[in-house]
Amino acid sequence: MSIFSLLFYGILTLLILSLFSSFIFIVNQETASIIERMGKFHSVRYAGLNFKIPILDHIVGKLTLKIQQLDILVDTKTKDNVFVKVKISVQFKVIKEKVYEAFYKLDNSHAQITSYIFDVVRAEVPKMRLDDVFERKDNIALAVKGELEGSMLDYGYSIIKALVTDLDPDEQVKQAMNRINTAEREKVAAEYKAEAERIKIVAKAKAEAESKKLQGKGTADQRREIARGILESVEVLNNAGINSQEASALIVVTQHYDTLQSMGEGSNTNLILLPNSPGAASEMLNNMITSFNISNQIGETLKKKINSKKNKS
Repeated sequence: MSIFSLLFYGILTLLILSLFSSFIFIVNQETASIIERMGKFHSVRYAGLNFKIPILDHIVGKLTLKIQQLDILVDTKTKDNVFVKVKISVQFKVIKEKVYEAFYKLDNSHAQITSYIFDVVRAEVPKMRLDDVFERKDNIALAVKGELEGSMLDYGYSIIKALVTDLDPDEQVKQAMNRINTAEREKVAAEYKAEAERIKIVAKAKAEAESKKLQGKGTADQRREIARGILESVEVLNNAGINSQEASALIVVTQHYDTLQSMGEGSNTNLILLPNSPGAASEMLNNMITSFNISNQIGETLKKKINSKKNKS
């Protein structure tokens, strides 16, 4: 076979392949191809092997049917005059049955969606205070989604989700909010500390009160035992023929000497007991007996006067 024959067959093969490729084309998964015939919309072709008429049919565009996401940052102002940046993320997709509307009715879907987002956010956020914006960001997202759903459906787009993904107030506002939060936490900490101190004081007071109560009870028990011992001593002395006044005086003198003895047992005592002469004990005993006798006489005289008044009446 000559060179001219090989060249002829090669050119013929290329022409056949070129003609064949003009009849057949492939559309990828989740993609829609728009076919125009002689400049007029003809059909939409979806994933797989497709055919078209050469020269007459042309692929004028393709649209993805996958879910797309558009992130928009909106600068706006709240009701309390705080500037805040609101980041909105919108997930949307082309409706398979409305590829024609999505391709021919809307030239730039991203610009259209962005315009609606700006309009909704700048209408909703100025109605709220800054704290409300943080608390009710889901309401903003629902408002955006509701507005976009009604508007973009005519253009062949379905709104899957609208999210408020970030709220960024002015830097000075953030610093002020941090100072407020810090002050609030310090206030709570101070309240807890004061409550702890109060509990400690109450507990200490209760402990001191209980201690005083026990101390008083011990003193009372001690004095009761002392009184019982004195009473027993007086009874013993009465049985020995000593009257109550003399017995009481004798007990006092005995305690006086016991006190002197206990003082002498300590080497570093600074206590001075007056009177402390050798005849002090005897003098003390005589004075006490005399005092008791005079008290008894006065008591008897008062009793006689009271009884005489009762008899006269």
